[in-house]
Amino acid sequence: MAKDSDNKNYKVIAENRRARFDYAIEEDVEVGIVLQGSEVKSLRQGSANIAESYAAVEEGELWLVNGYIAPYAQAKTWGHEERRRRKLLATKRQLSRMWNATQRQGMTLVPIVMYFNDKGLVKLKLGIAKGKKLADKRETSAERDWNRQKQRLLKQHG
Repeated sequence: MAKDSDNKNYKVIAENRRARFDYAIEEDVEVGIVLQGSEVKSLRQGSANIAESYAAVEEGELWLVNGYIAPYAQAKTWGHEERRRRKLLATKRQLSRMWNATQRQGMTLVPIVMYFNDKGLVKLKLGIAKGKKLADKRETSAERDWNRQKQRLLKQHG
């Protein structure tokens, strides 16, 4: 991950901050995304939201469902639909692993972050995740609070 942030072309477009709170992410996969021209222009302005979206494997293809990309003002006539289903690009091996995880193991494909990579291409990082129960969320929250408190104590006495 360090090499991505060092690169001047790497830029985060949208991040699903609740994903790590609501899901126990076991593995993450980087996939490409098929976009129209006006969508790319809109993403360059940083107007996208993947918080309520998810990915699904349907008929041997991977799709991003309910991802929001704001309309691009200058593309009035040839604009895009904001919440259309967008095809995601993955290798056959990744695709079969994701299908296996969702269909057989009851996992969910959660978009974690959408970004421009070092080549300027839009990429999406998907997490293969299992939903957390309320008790797990409380446990995560309590652990995070304890770690913060521990850091404060170390800072005061150290």
